[in-house]
Amino acid sequence: MGKVLSLRIVNSFKIKPRTGSGFELKKGQRLKIIDIEGEQVADLMCFSLRDSEEYLSSGRSIDYNGKLFLSNEDVLYSNRSNPLLTIETDQVGKHVFLFAPCSQEMFRISYGINEPHPNCLVNLAESLRQFGIRESQIQTPFNVFMNIEIYNDGKIEIHPPLSKAGDYIEFRAEMDLVVAVSACSALRCNNYSCGPIGIEIRDVCI
Repeated sequence: MGKVLSLRIVNSFKIKPRTGSGFELKKGQRLKIIDIEGEQVADLMCFSLRDSEEYLSSGRSIDYNGKLFLSNEDVLYSNRSNPLLTIETDQVGKHVFLFAPCSQEMFRISYGINEPHPNCLVNLAESLRQFGIRESQIQTPFNVFMNIEIYNDGKIEIHPPLSKAGDYIEFRAEMDLVVAVSACSALRCNNYSCGPIGIEIRDVCI
């Protein structure tokens, strides 16, 4: 049986609906993403702190884990095939690693919305700018709490998230990272209501 670790919170904050936040996460620290009110998707994107040309890779993560839906003990890999994050605790069990962050173009094409609309691409880009990371570097994020059904004919249907109020997923950082998280504002992904996302960063106590 593995050793039980003692963890202490070193940072805790709330991401307001339709906004994002960026921060550093050191190797060995834990990142807990909490669905405060339930049925709210959060997009997670991360980069190596030492080299922003190394970033979270959907394709490699799906390939190396051998499945589409990642959960407990699965590893999120970089474009250089290095482990970035390991899922230690997952209270929901259904997330997606397929969709680009919602953008102004997505709202125009998918929703017919032409006026400016809050979106994850802008939220992530603004959160990462302080670390010298450009919008063009943002790839496919890990769509935390997002729930889809994939049918035999290849059609994808979006369903309400399975997460209830207070449910969370917790990751362990496998290298020093820059992380950005966005509280998604695409109504269909969030059962037509947008809520906040909670963030906790924890250290192992010595």
